[in-house]
Amino acid sequence: MPILTLQQRLRELGRIRIGQKVATAKGGTRPGKLDRFRLTSPSKELIERVAKQYGGTVNAWTPDGGAGQYEVITDSKRMPIHVPPQPVSQYFELWSGGGCQRRCDGVTELLKDRPCICGPDPEQRSCKPTTRLNVVLSEIEGVGVWRLESHGYYAALELPGVAELLSQTGGYVEAFLGLEQRTAKRDGQTRHWMVPTIDVAVTPAALMSGAAAVGQAVEGGPTRAAIEAPRPDYVRLASAAANADEVRAVYKQAFDAGHMNKEIGDALTARAAELGAPRKEEPSTPPSGDPEPAPDAEGVYEGEVVDDPADVQEVWFQVIAAAGARGMDTEQVEAGFARLNGGTHPSSGTVAQMTAYLAAVKAGDVR
Repeated sequence: MPILTLQQRLRELGRIRIGQKVATAKGGTRPGKLDRFRLTSPSKELIERVAKQYGGTVNAWTPDGGAGQYEVITDSKRMPIHVPPQPVSQYFELWSGGGCQRRCDGVTELLKDRPCICGPDPEQRSCKPTTRLNVVLSEIEGVGVWRLESHGYYAALELPGVAELLSQTGGYVEAFLGLEQRTAKRDGQTRHWMVPTIDVAVTPAALMSGAAAVGQAVEGGPTRAAIEAPRPDYVRLASAAANADEVRAVYKQAFDAGHMNKEIGDALTARAAELGAPRKEEPSTPPSGDPEPAPDAEGVYEGEVVDDPADVQEVWFQVIAAAGARGMDTEQVEAGFARLNGGTHPSSGTVAQMTAYLAAVKAGDVR
């Protein structure tokens, strides 16, 4: 029987990395990106097993301020894995030569038990979103986990939900750790970066029913008839966003998962506004001489407006929040809008149409 006051965990065998330090022309070093996995470990034997399985050459490697280890830059950007219990941790962290100086969950700075001081603005914030994922490499001998650490926004957004879901199935579900290239245009430049991903080797139906196959060597956990995916902290994810488009991605994730409600919607709308998405201010009282808008006999609001794309998006955010609170999915929302607007898709809708549709959704007239 275990000691109740000790948290059990699997031994860490090594690290999975997607970058390395490269030399500069001035004799220093800088971070360099890779398009395949790099693994490091104190055990030369383990790294040799990795190289045999996934390619690459084993070399000695010494981390800054650490003891000598071994590394291999593999030929692989996809590796079979099993996901153990409690696989993910996430914090905003600030490190220096003296170690970790801040570790915040977005509300509390945990090292000194004080309010989080990392700040909401990612352009000014010195803390980095830090996601740590533990996995078991299915094809490499050894009992223990390999840790992947990422400071990327998309990894913080996408990895935890999948990993936590797999960890709750009662066994070690077969999956794949991969690298996926993403591209975006910002400030007139096209940028490319690699994002770690997790793909499952079973159908969603089998996974959700508890019938997912698990590795025989590690099978034996309690079987569950059904599982419920953990709810991500969407407000915290939005606080790590670098621009309004990333906040919109959080909106979509929350809405598609059926987690959207007014509190989340309001917080994400405010965060998008902080990052430059103009929000339409509505006066508390109608201007002098203008009657307050009211629906006609059919519940339709009419008004003369000059459409601004930002205003349309802002009202659409409100529609998403209201629809999510009523349990509607994306297809239902878009179909309802088209049905009330002569087949027009929301992407082509006007502010007036969006406002009228928002009122209908809030009234429960759309399903």
